[in-house]
Amino acid sequence: MGRWHIERNLQNADWKRMKEIYESVGWAKHTEEIIQRVFQASNIVALAFSEGRLVGFGRALSDGVFNAAIYDVVVHRDDQGRGIGKAIVEDLLAQLEAVSCVHLISTTGNEPFYMQTGFRKAKTALARYQSAELATQYLEGGNNIEHSPRNGR
Repeated sequence: MGRWHIERNLQNADWKRMKEIYESVGWAKHTEEIIQRVFQASNIVALAFSEGRLVGFGRALSDGVFNAAIYDVVVHRDDQGRGIGKAIVEDLLAQLEAVSCVHLISTTGNEPFYMQTGFRKAKTALARYQSAELATQYLEGGNNIEHSPRNGR
């Protein structure tokens, strides 16, 4: 079990390896192209490397002042339990220290992990998922969601 470090850029991003990491935790729908697109569109990133090999990552979007949102904190199943995920979250938070509020939507069952890093359930948080499958998984009353038309579009 070697040491690991975090990089705050995509210079050493390995899109194929990132897909393998997503798949190791059951996120099989992500293609290399989509992974590259979402990470390149994110203004904050953290990639964890152990002995030169990518083992985990996370990303965030922020306006730099008021709000930010953390997404896709994922550590390869074989490397979990070593503190890497917590370090990724803490690194993202350090990069976002000037922002008033950092939002995060956890995958089901991982809420206690994020609560260890200071996240709490929000009283007024709302979300709208375009996918009925995701709405069912993540929203209260998700299987009864009705979508209203988007301003006539």
